[in-house]
This record gives sequence, C-alpha cells and structure tokens, in this order.
Amino acid sequence: MPEAKPYNISKQLVWDAYQRVKTNRGAAGVDGESLAAFEQDLKGNLYKVWNRMSSGSYFPPPVRLVEIAKDNGGKRPLGIPTVADRVCQTVAKMVLEPLVEPVFHPDSYGYRPGKSALDAVGMARTRCWATAWVIDLDIKSFFDSLDHELLERAVAHHTDIPWVRLYIARWLRAPVQRLDGTLEQRTRGTPQGGVISPLLANLFLHYAFDIWMHRHFPGVRFERYADDAIVHCRTEQEARKVLEAIRGRFAQCRLELHPMKTRIVYCKRDGRPGDYANVSFDFLGYTFQPRLAKNRRRECFIGFLPAISAKAATAIRTTIRRWRLASTRNNQSLEDLAQLVNPVIRGWMNYYGRFYRSKCVHVLRHLNRALAAWVRRKYKRFRRRERASVHWLGRIAQRDSTLFVLWQLGVKPEAGL
Repeated sequence: MPEAKPYNISKQLVWDAYQRVKTNRGAAGVDGESLAAFEQDLKGNLYKVWNRMSSGSYFPPPVRLVEIAKDNGGKRPLGIPTVADRVCQTVAKMVLEPLVEPVFHPDSYGYRPGKSALDAVGMARTRCWATAWVIDLDIKSFFDSLDHELLERAVAHHTDIPWVRLYIARWLRAPVQRLDGTLEQRTRGTPQGGVISPLLANLFLHYAFDIWMHRHFPGVRFERYADDAIVHCRTEQEARKVLEAIRGRFAQCRLELHPMKTRIVYCKRDGRPGDYANVSFDFLGYTFQPRLAKNRRRECFIGFLPAISAKAATAIRTTIRRWRLASTRNNQSLEDLAQLVNPVIRGWMNYYGRFYRSKCVHVLRHLNRALAAWVRRKYKRFRRRERASVHWLGRIAQRDSTLFVLWQLGVKPEAGL
C-alpha cells in the first residue's frame, strides 16, 4: 500500500491550476522551458508537481529577472517563474484566495474577481466631484520592500493549512537570477510577475492600509489598485493630517512613501475658488485635471475629469510606430493589417475611451497616419503624394467602414491627418 502524503493536495487541483497557467501563457523561466515544451510530457510534469508539493519536498527554483523600461527612464524588475513553478503558485493561490477575498475592502480593486481598474477610475471620478482634495500616494519600491515576517503573519491569520504557509515562505525567499546568471538572495519583497504575488500584495496592504484607514479615518474614502492608491479629503488641512498619519503607518509596516511622487492635489473645477500648486494627478493610465465639459443642457463648464494620460498616449503612439506598417508590412493587404491591429485598438478604446472618449480617439488617429505611410510605401503612384494617399484610404473607409475599429468609431483617414 503506498505511503500517504503528508499534505493533502488533490491531482484535480493541480490540473485545474495548469489550465489557468495555460490560459495566461507567459515566458519561460530560468530553465528555459516554454509552456509548449512543458506540455510535451504534460502528464509526467504535472505528476512531479503534485508529488513534490504533496510530499513537502518542493523548493521553488530561482526567478528569472527581466527589466522592463519605465516611462521615467528607469526600469521595473519583473520576476519570471518557471512554468512548473507557476502551476505550483496557482495551486496555492486557488486555495488561499477564497479564504482572504471575502474580507478584502470594497475599495481595493487590483487583481480581484469582479473588480477592475476602470471601476477604480470611475469611483475616483465620482469622489473627486464630491470632495476637493486628493492625496496621491506612491509607495517607494513596494514589491521590493514588502516585509516577509509581517506578510507571513497575515497569511497565518487566515489559514492554518501547513503546506500553503510553507510554500509561500519558500516563494518569498526564492533567489532571483540576474541577466548575467548570478543569483541574488532575497530577504524582503515579492517579485512582480509571480502568480501569487498580487494576492500577497493585496493581503499585506489590506492590513497595512485598508483596514487601518477604515479604523482611524472612517469618513475618508480611497481607491487602491495594488500599490497604487489615492485618498479623498474634504479640506487641505485634513489632507495634510491624513498624509502624515499614513506616512507614519507605512513606517510601522516597514514601507516608505516616495518623497517626490506623493503629493496633495486640489481638484479644481467650477464652483471651487482659489488655486493650488498641484491640480492634476495620474491614476491607472488616466490623468485627472480640470477639463472643459458639457452638461445635459449642452452648456459648457469646467469639471475635474479623467482622460487618457500623456504617458499612456505616448505608449500607444510608440506601439503603433513599432508595428512598422510602412517599412516591414508593405507586402500585406489592408485586411492583413486590420487583423493585426484591430484587437489592440479595440482594447485601447475599451480602456482609455471609457472616460473623456474624445481624447483617446484623438490619440488613436496616429494609426491613420501610419496607414497612409503604408499606402505611399506600397503603391508607387502615391510615393510622393501624401494627400492622394489619404484620399485613397478615405474612399476605402467609405466603402468598408468596418474594416478598422478606428473607422468604425467614425475616425476616417481625412479626419486623422
């Protein structure tokens, strides 16, 4: 009779976890094994995952470090686990998440079932209308600074399942493999890119921030998406008081607010006299600032409203340029280009076009310029005839306005150039 495993982890749970990993895909880890390679011996690999996790002998391999360029010129470190490790982390997440999700604060929006970044932006928009001051919080290097001891205490508060606590402790301390192959041991932080990291980050900030705010400032509203948060206050005096309290609270939790990026913002609009040094802030790809708008009677007024941020707009234009439609795709048809770009354009529009839609549409007109350049490169008769290439595209758009998502929005080539 086979010896019983010390930890009761079902094979079905491992299979379900693999299905989620397969859906999310992702790059290879330090072992270089892709998802396709993992699936070549799927049954054997999943058995190894189950056997090692249920016996307590699973030790996570190092996390492969990848540095992603940030808008400010810096780099954001991402940790890429192996495929097998992603399955293991998903197993633990599927057990832990149902235990902690019901206790999370309703104004925590990041990486939670049934909540989204747009929900957070929409709530922030409503509350900026109701209160005149915002604290724009920026936690300095949160994912690199997260305290292991405090986090493990939070996990233990919600589960006494030994293997969940054991493997979370091991994942937190798994070394990082840098680009040159060297290993770096970790004594704090959890790598961005890990499957279970967002859940652990939410759990940490639930106690470090959400519940603390509810207890000490019950009348002060906030929206938090992972480590990105804004706090709404009625007066500047209240904002300063709350900010200093938050700064002290984070120090207790071994975190630090960024001294330059954290600031108090005045939500200036019609009906709010006076001025302030800071009258705008960025939140989840949107810039909130005074903007011209129209009410239901079509009367103009100045409201404090969100629209696509300059950083997001720059990223969109950069992506369109990187498609290199004119230089590398002039052997393709317009239908081929539409198949390439439409899913991305639709995604941008669905997100950045939710609020102050015209600003997003204006940014996406850059695609029409790229298409016109493609026409001039593909057809010799348009080589030096910019306006003619635009008119030719315009006739195509009139004949088949559904070909490109941008044209479906009514942004035809003539309007975009």
